[in-house]
Amino acid sequence: MSEKDNFGGGFLLGTIIGGVIGGVIGTIITNKANENKNDWTQDSDIKTSKYSTFDDEEIEHSRITLEEKINQLNNAIDEVKVTLMKNSEKEIIKN
Repeated sequence: MSEKDNFGGGFLLGTIIGGVIGGVIGTIITNKANENKNDWTQDSDIKTSKYSTFDDEEIEHSRITLEEKINQLNNAIDEVKVTLMKNSEKEIIKN
């Protein structure tokens, strides 16, 4: 009978101590997470200001260059597609 009586008191004491320890650990983790978030925000503000100095001409030049590269890739894909189709037609004719 004494084990059952001690169980209730131990359970209550464990709940209280566990709650306090969990609260302290949660507070510490939250503070560290907020510090890391603030550091990241400051870094991104610096990076944004560094890259916001591009003028419209540089952006337009980059856009045109990118479009040219995309066209080159599309042409290469089309050439490979044609080559593969010719090869598959030759295989069909052979069989």
